[in-house]
Amino acid sequence: MKKVYKSLTELIGNTPLLELSNYNKKHNLKATILAKLEYFNPAGSVKDRIAKAMIDDAEAKGILNKESVIIEPTSGNTGVGLASVASARGYKIKLVMPETMSIERRSLMKAYGAEIILTEGAKGMKGSIAKAEELAQEIPNSFIPGQFKNQANPAIHKATT
Repeated sequence: MKKVYKSLTELIGNTPLLELSNYNKKHNLKATILAKLEYFNPAGSVKDRIAKAMIDDAEAKGILNKESVIIEPTSGNTGVGLASVASARGYKIKLVMPETMSIERRSLMKAYGAEIILTEGAKGMKGSIAKAEELAQEIPNSFIPGQFKNQANPAIHKATT
């Protein structure tokens, strides 16, 4: 019998490698080329790794607890990854993004239980970052993972990708 997992987060990482043998043959390559199939992660991208790593790191440091609210400015897959991990761990999450982001992306984040806060599209990500910081000041026990500055982000790639 195959292993049964108890949490979505247990499925993050350990994505398969696929040897691109037909490509190698077609181009007469002497090297072996491998593709890392990150879309096998539960929320569908490599960003699942960083989402889990940033939340794991904050939990280990005592920054996050069950009363915490995660707030993150995002325009894409990091938000989806954070929403999926937050849902699996029981955290509230607010994702701040420009109103120009697709309805499909917003719907996916909402499906994981995220509250979506839209900012003026013309202000781009700078507007979303400013709004996330404003919310963090207003909401007690909030945490901004800060994908662009969080050292857990590059560290997990170095260790596992």
